[in-house]
Amino acid sequence: MRARLERGDSLRVKLGLDPTAPDLHVGHLVVLDVLRAFQDDGHTVVLIVGDFTAMIGDPSGRSETRPILTRDQIDAAARTYLDQIHLVLDRDQLEVRRNSEWLGEMKGADLLRLLGKATLQQVLQREDFADRLKASSPIGAHEILYPFNQAFDSVAIHADVEIGGTDQLFNLLFGREIQKAYEQEPQDIAVFPLLEGTDGSMKMGKSLGNYIGLTEPAEEIYGKTMSIPDTLIEKYLRLVSGLEGPDLDAVLAMKPRDAKAALARQLVKRLHGDEAAARAEADFESKFRKREVPEEIPEFETGFPIRLVEAMVKSGLAKSNAEAKRLVEQRGVKVDGTVVTGDDPLQPGSVVVQVGKRRWVRFVVK
Repeated sequence: MRARLERGDSLRVKLGLDPTAPDLHVGHLVVLDVLRAFQDDGHTVVLIVGDFTAMIGDPSGRSETRPILTRDQIDAAARTYLDQIHLVLDRDQLEVRRNSEWLGEMKGADLLRLLGKATLQQVLQREDFADRLKASSPIGAHEILYPFNQAFDSVAIHADVEIGGTDQLFNLLFGREIQKAYEQEPQDIAVFPLLEGTDGSMKMGKSLGNYIGLTEPAEEIYGKTMSIPDTLIEKYLRLVSGLEGPDLDAVLAMKPRDAKAALARQLVKRLHGDEAAARAEADFESKFRKREVPEEIPEFETGFPIRLVEAMVKSGLAKSNAEAKRLVEQRGVKVDGTVVTGDDPLQPGSVVVQVGKRRWVRFVVK
């Protein structure tokens, strides 16, 4: 990249997003903020909407084959991506392309020429495929096409730089190899950390229910941010808060509860503005702090799924299933400040369960 900048090149910076589910989430801010920095320096960002590659499914980080999506599902998700991307990126320095423009037009001979640019051994050495082979887990024949197709995106748009999460390292490097095979100068690449979701362990994603959506109501964003484990506060602040310098240092020096509140306020401010941030904070205060939930309460880690009654017994909030059910039926149990009357599953993330007036447990559901 340095050589290109020293030559005075105006860079074409690529990000590929497969619209596999509607809506972008806070985890996407990590790379979107980097792209905005490139735009601010005068470079062109090329967003590849992977409406063709989404039909194959990216095998990165997957222990099993993704389900094949329909065109309607992909188009619906793509529309939300394009509506939301402008929350961060400048429209005037953004080029949006769908990779069906070139991949959907490929003939059999074109595909054969592309597949001839690399070996099967190169593809199968990627970690996720290697792990599945060791575990005798099936690999769909169509999945082999994914790295070739996403790499050809870089050829089609003449990418100078491609960015992505650390889980995309193989794909980005493969793009360099395919560009060289088509006699193009290979793109420079940069990978960035993945952001764990509200459960504190898994990569943020809609399918896991551990996400904070960019266009969710301000109160939802604030509340979900307040539910993240304390161990993630610094990572969120550094990667997605938008704070830097003395402002960032000041929040990092706060107690965890205050730092998390500052993070929640800043995320809502970024996405909805100052007034919405103030309203969301006031709403959270009225729902939780004024109910006098102690700041220090026992934590209990458990896996998902787990139902309320089982969680109460395992954590010691009830001595038996019968007692737990009786407490629920008598409206003596609250989940995140709301009285519950059924044995519903606890959602992934941080969930506060209160029994009576003086017993609380914060469940970290993973």
